[in-house]
Amino acid sequence: MTFRRMKLVSLCAAFCALACWLGTAQEAKPAAKRTLVRAGHVLDVRTGKVADNQTIVVVGDAIRSMGPSASVTAEPGDEVVDLGGMTVLPGLIDVHTHLTMNPDFDPYRELISTDAKEAINGVVNAKTTLMAGFTSARNVGAGGFTDVDLRDAIDAGQVPGPHLMVSGPPLGITGGHCDENLLPIQYHVVSDGVADGIAEVQHKVRQDIKYGADLIKICATGGVLSKGDDPQASQYTLEEMQAIVADAHRLGRKVAAHAHGAQGILWASRAGVDSIEHGSYINDEAIAEMKKNGTYLVPTLYLEDWQIEKGSLPAFYHQKMVDVSAVAKANIKHAIQAGVKIALGTDAAVYPHGLNAHELDVYVNQMGMTPLAALQTATINAADLMGWSKNTGTLEAGKWADMIGVPRNPLEDIRVLEEVPFVMKAGVVYKGGK
Repeated sequence: MTFRRMKLVSLCAAFCALACWLGTAQEAKPAAKRTLVRAGHVLDVRTGKVADNQTIVVVGDAIRSMGPSASVTAEPGDEVVDLGGMTVLPGLIDVHTHLTMNPDFDPYRELISTDAKEAINGVVNAKTTLMAGFTSARNVGAGGFTDVDLRDAIDAGQVPGPHLMVSGPPLGITGGHCDENLLPIQYHVVSDGVADGIAEVQHKVRQDIKYGADLIKICATGGVLSKGDDPQASQYTLEEMQAIVADAHRLGRKVAAHAHGAQGILWASRAGVDSIEHGSYINDEAIAEMKKNGTYLVPTLYLEDWQIEKGSLPAFYHQKMVDVSAVAKANIKHAIQAGVKIALGTDAAVYPHGLNAHELDVYVNQMGMTPLAALQTATINAADLMGWSKNTGTLEAGKWADMIGVPRNPLEDIRVLEEVPFVMKAGVVYKGGK
């Protein structure tokens, strides 16, 4: 037998041994532990109906089944979580967060921020968000791909936090809302996501995806918390946005467009983006376009109340916040009444993380939504926008075991969701349940 043939035989034998070992290891792998969540009440967020005395059977990270508690008997080794006095519903979803940032907009502090500081912020704020009952989130904008690393650390079990879908650096024009405009020309500072022209935006989309982005975030108009731009002014052209969306969708990524001004909203929807973030100056033409295209609107309204009451912004931010706040709620209420699809987003970081559920109070008590419709923006609708409906948004067999428990039915008092005593994500109890 030649040396080469002997080597091949030895290699085959090694592979056979490894296969046998793996088979034995798989056979010896213990069965996943069952957790029985004994719920006093379970809220169906599709219908608003409440089922009493239910047990949700969780195996591993997923829901196995749900049924009347009297028919589900605990077995040896089961963990039983007694939520007999609570209403249980799916974990909430926030589709517009900035977990690596904090609500400190002093220009000096902005300029001395680093990727390392953003990463540390992300670890702290991810846990805060999870403990507030938000078991899934989109992070739409972070420097240095720190949100990619945060997502991966959460997925690896290194730090607690929601299931994350992340964008990395948002795309924007030179001098626009997503650029760094605080420093003079001699510093030549440009934000990570700045790109102008069709070729450049295509390159930037591909680069974001290369380095781990789950979705693409773009700045279609000016913004509030940026120097020297106008929230009503369009930034990217229709053609640039069409190029962004074409590449993103072909590569399996959705596109979220920051857009305050009516023209930017119109163009972004026409270009095929999946969601409009903010939508402050939305008008009838933009509403019609969004309805035709099935574009989601992600209002971020509670931040206006918080900023007006408690915020302390530099003068060049403050006046824009006042101007936008004066019109946004009336315009968005009109869009809601016209039937535009809504998913809950908060822009957490413009106000403190962990207050995300206050957005629901605004939807109900200022926008006129029913409590069920508001709750659906943070469950069914948000999951649909993210493309995660098969995983989350409702409590059903096969979906992630993401659920929260509150003392009362939120359809009777939506504010009960602002203090969540029980949180389970992927079958792990992070808060309460003892």
